Amino acid sequence: MTAPARPSTRTPERSRWAALVVLCSGLLMIILDGTVVTVALPAIQNDLGFSPAGLAWVMNAYLISFGGLLLLAGRLGDLLGRRRVFLAGLALFTLASLLCGLADDQVLLITARFVQGAGGALVSAVSLGMIVDLFTEPAELRRAFAGYSFVGSAGASLGLVLGGVLTQALNWHWIFFVNLPIGLAAALPALRLLPPDGPAAGVSRRSLDAVGALLVTAGLMLTVYTLVGTAQHGWTSARTLGTGALSLALLTGFVARQATAATPLLPLRMFRSRSVSGANLVQALMVAALFSFQVLLAQYLQHVLGYGAAATGLAMLPSALSIAVTSLGFAARLIARHGERRVLVGGLLMLVAGLAWLTRTPLHGHYPADVLPVTLLAAGFGLAITALTALGMSDATPADSGLVSGLFNTTQQIGAALGVAVTSTLAAARTSRLSAAGHSATNALNGGYHLAFAIATGLLLAATAVALTVLRGGGTAGAAAAPAAPEVARPVESPAQAPS
Repeated sequence: MTAPARPSTRTPERSRWAALVVLCSGLLMIILDGTVVTVALPAIQNDLGFSPAGLAWVMNAYLISFGGLLLLAGRLGDLLGRRRVFLAGLALFTLASLLCGLADDQVLLITARFVQGAGGALVSAVSLGMIVDLFTEPAELRRAFAGYSFVGSAGASLGLVLGGVLTQALNWHWIFFVNLPIGLAAALPALRLLPPDGPAAGVSRRSLDAVGALLVTAGLMLTVYTLVGTAQHGWTSARTLGTGALSLALLTGFVARQATAATPLLPLRMFRSRSVSGANLVQALMVAALFSFQVLLAQYLQHVLGYGAAATGLAMLPSALSIAVTSLGFAARLIARHGERRVLVGGLLMLVAGLAWLTRTPLHGHYPADVLPVTLLAAGFGLAITALTALGMSDATPADSGLVSGLFNTTQQIGAALGVAVTSTLAAARTSRLSAAGHSATNALNGGYHLAFAIATGLLLAATAVALTVLRGGGTAGAAAAPAAPEVARPVESPAQAPS
């Protein structure tokens, strides 16, 4: 049985691109918030009196709700209409940002951050499915995903710059207040530009699968909670092992439920597609490596080379610019000529070279020779993520595009949490061993970073191996208008989505 082609949009071309700008604005607000807070954490700690363990919850509260709700949010978009879910998420995120900026105690800030994560999940989970619906021509879709990929990847680096500047020039409250004009600038035109929609074809209220939704949301939240808590409690603590076992039990129950439910929340048939399963695995490995790279490189610049917050953000700026050049200038054309898989592998190999270079960062390093080449090699991410998201959405049917989008974003968040948990824990253990052996504090820190960067390099090599062995293709991107049949997912060479 062949699935019906995705209906072509009647939205005029100019309005489609304007709608893409709206979707990218919502993504930019969420991506900026994910990194802008990192630079401001010391100021927040001093102002509100957080303990080191309590301060971690400024980040963790956001990550837990964001990562835990993505899959459910994607299905809600298919069920209720993606435009409605996008607008609800945008409003929730903007309101929560206001509360974060006004927070004068720890409880309010952490609560507002949890609500921010929920709003971010709603926006991120449906944006990619909306892009697939708006752009049905392959060439247009490639350009749309290149732009969306750029905002998602380069925005993270820009957040470091913005966070440093706002914190030093004004105060930490403004890293949240800056979301208000962005949210309003996205919401007002969204009401006019995003085409109204309803439930996706073939999706009914029964498709929500309340039991499955409860299992997967609780399981994912507990998984992220376990991972982000390893830095404080360790991998073998009773707390880590207990929450890890419970999260595994919940996710196992979810898989069992999906295998037997009449209308599963996440049909397991999706994973028969090499494009879907392979792209999600590659993304988890790649994001685990690169999120660790971003966090640890910022720490190396501050703790080893002595950079301040603003200087650290500016030092990361070339990576945002190099990603912009590749994702906006070359990625779509290279994919059209060489196919998604070849472009993906080329981008991954550039990233491998960059991370391998960092395994030798000297104690008294110089930015032009030791750091700048790595930020330029980050251009590989602009190529890899554009190609990868195309592959990740290529088999999405009209009824499942919101869910596939949510799944793709979920693997990104789990990969990021896992990468930071593993690399930071092992780096800290290496630092402790070096300190015990008599090395200076700075030298011990640098040794820990070397190990972390080596692990990240290994993750990227594993991602490259999966891309070469699991993902099909090498041809040019095809049409997204011919999704796979619902019964048996089949690979369709098509561009499709970008991460948030």
